[in-house]
Amino acid sequence: MTITHHPGDETLAAFAAGTLDEPRSVVVAAHVALCPHCRTTVAAFEQFGGTLVERAVPVASRAGALDEALARLDKAAPLAAAIRQAEPDCPAVLAPYEVGQWRWIGPGVHWRRVEVPESEGTRVFMLKSAPRSSLPHHGHSGVEWTCVLQGAFRHDLGRYGPGDFDEADNTVDHTPFVEEGDVCICLVAMQGTLQLRGWLGRLLQPFVRL
Repeated sequence: MTITHHPGDETLAAFAAGTLDEPRSVVVAAHVALCPHCRTTVAAFEQFGGTLVERAVPVASRAGALDEALARLDKAAPLAAAIRQAEPDCPAVLAPYEVGQWRWIGPGVHWRRVEVPESEGTRVFMLKSAPRSSLPHHGHSGVEWTCVLQGAFRHDLGRYGPGDFDEADNTVDHTPFVEEGDVCICLVAMQGTLQLRGWLGRLLQPFVRL
């Protein structure tokens, strides 16, 4: 597997530091799990962050800080116990989350919701497209991050195969087309809505609720 499209260093640094919102972190985590190059980069950022912590000047903690931290850990314990194995056709990073059933949204195209808490209107879902299918020409009202899990698609900005990371915003209009071969399955974090273009897009827009 050759991965040619990656998140930027700023994104990977935020992921390593834990400052990315949860929906986008899930998609970056799926890419990092597939990409040795980005795993190395994230490990380097984590090591650098650990070094900064070690060199920080110690300060006295405020009264009750330890008790508050222990209470938060106790509250999180039931959530950890609820983590299960991911569904057979889901990446391991989705194990902590409920995943819905596949639903038809167009010829050869299905989607399923992933119950990741939304952040600033960003939500997570999986998209499954049959070989030689395509989405209508569209733009975006917000940011869309995609990690390809299986299969491959192309659009004006290149080819995206297993492990590749695609980032689009409101400056990007494209028409993704799925290659022959495997069904294309992607994990997506999307803010805002798809904005379908052309007469066909205007016809389909009321029915597309990703």
